[in-house]
Amino acid sequence: MRTLCASTLIGEFFVIGFAGLVAMKDPDLSMTMVWTVSGIAMVLCLLLCGMITRPGGVQFGWALQIALIGSGFVVPVMFFLGVVFAALWWASVHFGRKVEEAKARFAAQADAGGSTA
Repeated sequence: MRTLCASTLIGEFFVIGFAGLVAMKDPDLSMTMVWTVSGIAMVLCLLLCGMITRPGGVQFGWALQIALIGSGFVVPVMFFLGVVFAALWWASVHFGRKVEEAKARFAAQADAGGSTA
């Protein structure tokens, strides 16, 4: 799960950076505000890569997905990209857990097969 979720978060890191570049063109937003918010979100993506397997890591990732969708109020294309990344996040968590369960099953079978010999 960690690899899939981290890959999604790294993709989000870059999308947030590009969204910051687009948001800079809005005359109502200061460059300082845009890069403060974008920078914090980008750093959170990186920190979350290391926190995925810890308690609350997946839930924190969902909060980041909601914030990414909400950023569509500033950069409208982020509504679409936020939904896409939320779907990727769901798939990463869902299929990552299935892979971990399969690995555990195979490890248990290998241990059971090795103890009978």
